[in-house]
Amino acid sequence: MLIFIYQTKRFLAFCTMFAGAFIVLNAEAIEEPAYSVERAWEAEQIEIRAYAPRIMAVTAMDNGNDDGFRVLAGYIFGGNAEEQKIAMTAPVQQTMNGSEEMAFMMPAEYALTDLPDPDDERVAFREAPAYTAAVIRFSGWATSEKADANWQKLRSFLIAEGIDIAGDPTLNQYNPPWTLPFMRRNEIIVPVTLSMTAAN
Repeated sequence: MLIFIYQTKRFLAFCTMFAGAFIVLNAEAIEEPAYSVERAWEAEQIEIRAYAPRIMAVTAMDNGNDDGFRVLAGYIFGGNAEEQKIAMTAPVQQTMNGSEEMAFMMPAEYALTDLPDPDDERVAFREAPAYTAAVIRFSGWATSEKADANWQKLRSFLIAEGIDIAGDPTLNQYNPPWTLPFMRRNEIIVPVTLSMTAAN
């Protein structure tokens, strides 16, 4: 019971921070990473995508706490050397491999040298190169159990199709917390390598 209450409080805190981010930054047209769809299996809600390079602000989520969102939101709200506000983007990305990290994609208008230095030393930047990824989409609340179930479904599908997994999966959430569960968009994204056979 105490564990349930603790997890509920963590979830509500995360929702509050996420809501604040979207309200303050007036998310009318949230920017998403640029990609093209290479292959799609509509019945399974699975795609192979080619992603363009991008820059991400990242932070560790120590001991599984939810400070990651607060730390990154603080940076884009003006917690930086120039007190500059940076537009919110989607998705909010979180690792699933046991070493928890959260990432915000920086708007495409910024080069790495354009980004102001963060006030919080826990914020770092990463240049992500272009890559190919497999994606499975699902709705509802992205609980850890639901995220893992969809990852296992995607993993089994890729193995059956002869598509090589080339990295660790991430959980990606696109909606503010007030979005109704059936309208929510969540994705598990994992880097892949396509062989000539699998690409055809």
